[in-house]
Amino acid sequence: MKTIINNSLDPYYNLALEEYVMKNIDINDDIIILWQNMPTIVVGRNQNTIGEINSEYIRNKNIKIVRRTSGGGAVYHDLGNLNYTFITKNINENLNNYEKLTKPIIEAINSFGIESYFFGRNDILLDNMKISGNAQSFYKNRMFQHGTILFNSDLSEIKNVLIPKNKVKDKSIKSNRALVTNIYPYLKEKITIIEFKEKLLKSILNTNNLNENIFNLKEEDLLNINKLKIEKYETWDWNYGKNPSYSFVREKRFLGGNISFNMEIKNEIIIKIKIFGDFLGKKNAYDLEQILIGEKLSKSNLDNLLKRKGVEDFFYNITVSNIIDCLFN
Repeated sequence: MKTIINNSLDPYYNLALEEYVMKNIDINDDIIILWQNMPTIVVGRNQNTIGEINSEYIRNKNIKIVRRTSGGGAVYHDLGNLNYTFITKNINENLNNYEKLTKPIIEAINSFGIESYFFGRNDILLDNMKISGNAQSFYKNRMFQHGTILFNSDLSEIKNVLIPKNKVKDKSIKSNRALVTNIYPYLKEKITIIEFKEKLLKSILNTNNLNENIFNLKEEDLLNINKLKIEKYETWDWNYGKNPSYSFVREKRFLGGNISFNMEIKNEIIIKIKIFGDFLGKKNAYDLEQILIGEKLSKSNLDNLLKRKGVEDFFYNITVSNIIDCLFN
């Protein structure tokens, strides 16, 4: 396994870096990147940004906002939080296998004498509280999994920057708005996040000499990453997009996450649709939106259509029956 050393605190650059490396750096080795962001809200690929954030508070605090290419929910990053990105060609074994790709992270965290563990669909817990949430993105035969590692973050800011939501729509499904905690209070030997980052990376790579595992990007790569940062990740269109109002809105929470269908209907035909949520999936929900435009909003029609097309690539752990239940019950 190789590592790319990234000391940038710029969230727009950091997300551009992981996307660029996944799509353009073609080596046989897996790659691990550890990185940090200045105070930032990172929203999931399928989320309505305005509906997730406390805009006035964020504006006053000069907190950055950026959308990532992976699914899942909005998260808050600051300099007490460490992020990781695993990039791999082994897509068949790793896609949606969050437990497998969090294992080296958990083992590295536990090497500090604490007991973290995988839980639920994509989380790492410590003392029954969340220290890491994870999500995936893929391109052709390559993918990455990235996640947070709460080391000594200001947890009080989470309730200030994100709009609280009652995500439980069914008493049989527990909310994923888990209690969170930091790793730092559980450490017997107190260290800085920079020391933690270095020791964690050495543990993941199983080496005391990081220089042996460093992959250096070329100047051309760095220029292209900066270009992607400017043309995509810093833009209003990418981070907010066009979020028009819709007359037909149905929202529900399932095992695989929250899903919201926002539609404009004319003569029982879907003429506009936007799907929001913190769900995870292989494909972009935009592709499913295009399939649904022009279809009749009837239970039998959409049930048959979705069964033919399949939804497993769009929604991990959300079924056709779940979608029909959301739309018509």
